[in-house]
Amino acid sequence: MKLWEKGYSLNGEIEAFTVGNDYLLDRRLVRYDCIASMAHARMLGRMGILSAKESREIIAALGEIIELDSKGKFKISPGDEDCHTAIEGYLVNKLGDTGKKIHTARSRNDQVLTALRLYYKAEIKETVSLCKGFLSALSAFRKKNRKVPMPGYTHMRKAMPSSMGMWADAFSESMSDNIAMMEFLQDLVDQSPLGTGAGYGLPIKLDREMTRKLLGFRRLQKSPIYAQNSRGKFEASILHGLGQIMLDLNRLSSDIILFSMPEFGYFILPKEMTTGSSIMPHKSNPDVLELLRAKYHLLLSLESEVSGISGNLISGYNRDLQLTKEPVITGFDVAKESISVASLLLSKMKADKNRCEEGMSAELYSVQNAYSLVARGMPFRDAYKNVSLKFGKQAERTQ
Repeated sequence: MKLWEKGYSLNGEIEAFTVGNDYLLDRRLVRYDCIASMAHARMLGRMGILSAKESREIIAALGEIIELDSKGKFKISPGDEDCHTAIEGYLVNKLGDTGKKIHTARSRNDQVLTALRLYYKAEIKETVSLCKGFLSALSAFRKKNRKVPMPGYTHMRKAMPSSMGMWADAFSESMSDNIAMMEFLQDLVDQSPLGTGAGYGLPIKLDREMTRKLLGFRRLQKSPIYAQNSRGKFEASILHGLGQIMLDLNRLSSDIILFSMPEFGYFILPKEMTTGSSIMPHKSNPDVLELLRAKYHLLLSLESEVSGISGNLISGYNRDLQLTKEPVITGFDVAKESISVASLLLSKMKADKNRCEEGMSAELYSVQNAYSLVARGMPFRDAYKNVSLKFGKQAERTQ
């Protein structure tokens, strides 16, 4: 049974094309759709559309579905199209006419949006928790190595003195900003679309405030048209936030790949986190860091995909938006796994103090030398030129 069933059979090829892999992706949403449907059933009970007994029966059956889903036993077939149809089908099969009442005062459009919002809230919360774990791992690395000197680079050339502590602080501050961005996104999606119907409201009085409170949303999404228009917009925003996290991991990876090279040796990668070559016996490769670096670009492509799909659509729901679901699910999976792996790597990585000290060559102190002359009264530009000539002559002698 399809939610839009009208008594005719859909062409098989068309059905497969329109369903796509939604019936597989929606396994992530079963729990959230059931939670939303429980709130909806309670609201329908208060309105008198469901009796107290019917409301209890529907809520109990939805609890059964959550339990089955937690054990991997709730099945969604291609014929169901999505989890929403499969859930209603379970209710109808179990409760008969009572199950048919659950969709009163609801469209699949606001039903899908509500389940997605609940899913996004849970995933953002988990992502923030992982980011905080990354900060803890970084803080532990900094505590052990903060005083270890390290050359600072601009234009990939030695520039000024730095340290492992200064390096770690850069990523710590940036990840803190990423957490703030994710918390903003949490607030953005924390608005209930339930009760907005297909995008133009419903010809029946609802207690949307009741379902908002039951579902833990901070506020209502009031405009029913915007409820639909925000799909794609919110998803692209989420992927942008995840992309900023991945940008940091990309740069972190590039730093560690470069500075763990034998030619530098500032970082020491644990052997158990490197791989080998099938032909060169001596190789220990930083594959994990190369993949971390590459996955930033994967997030970029997902954001671009969602932004592209969402563009040029007229206001209201368009089926194009079905294709924004998978990129966000993939984006969360990629980002969470990457943060976890990066945290593990930081917890095991070491700094080679001797190699770092060897890298602290004289040119790193040119600015310090110039300011020593400034402290004696020499104008900065003259001091700059004086030190520049000095290092120029030293360079000539070494050629």
